[in-house]
Amino acid sequence: MSREPALEVRAVSKWFGAVQALDQVSLRLGQSEILALLGDNGAGKSTLIKCISGVHRPDVGDVLIDGEPVELRSSADARRSGIETVYQDLALFDNLSPAANFFAGREETRGSWLGPFALLKEKAMASHTEELIHRLKVNVPARVGLVGLMSGGQRQGVAVARAAAFASKVVILDEPTAALGVRESRAVLDVVRELPKAGVAVIMISHNLEDVLSVADRAVVMRRGRIVGEEVPTEETHERLVGLIVKG
Repeated sequence: MSREPALEVRAVSKWFGAVQALDQVSLRLGQSEILALLGDNGAGKSTLIKCISGVHRPDVGDVLIDGEPVELRSSADARRSGIETVYQDLALFDNLSPAANFFAGREETRGSWLGPFALLKEKAMASHTEELIHRLKVNVPARVGLVGLMSGGQRQGVAVARAAAFASKVVILDEPTAALGVRESRAVLDVVRELPKAGVAVIMISHNLEDVLSVADRAVVMRRGRIVGEEVPTEETHERLVGLIVKG
């Protein structure tokens, strides 16, 4: 295993017109680490993950993968660098199966020289999906059923597993348990715990400190575009994390 962090952000700043959304933000994400990114609305969390995932380009600073600087001009660049992001809207196709959602836009084909007439490797894609869903212990049918007919927790599980299928370095999760009940949240967090075992590190944005205490190895708190502190999340550090988040 490389001693370099899976991901490093160095002194990243981002402006939108006259508004500075990020101010010299630096963080490190260890290999197979689950890092929670905390902060109130407007703290800069979403802007930071969009800079990491290629949606925004930093005005100043660098993003490094395994110690090497990378230029992330688009989401496609981030994916090629091994970074996958699951946003709150999940971006799933309700009328497709989990396997079809996994490989949407990245279909495996025979006879690629035929272009749009190439044959899909449907059995291979279904098998790969089933294997990963089993490995990550996602409680959803792999071969049958449309995503639109699944529960919120099952849909979230499919989205997280899809990210893990193609991420070689980092999976970013934006509020993975938002709007889920207790049982479904627990199931999604179980999937999150499995991601480092699949060889990827995790950044998880969450407003739910109980979720953070349950799965995160470390928590970083942002406020007004800056990182203002970090802790190993435990019952003993719970109050300090709350204080860092809400402090004026």
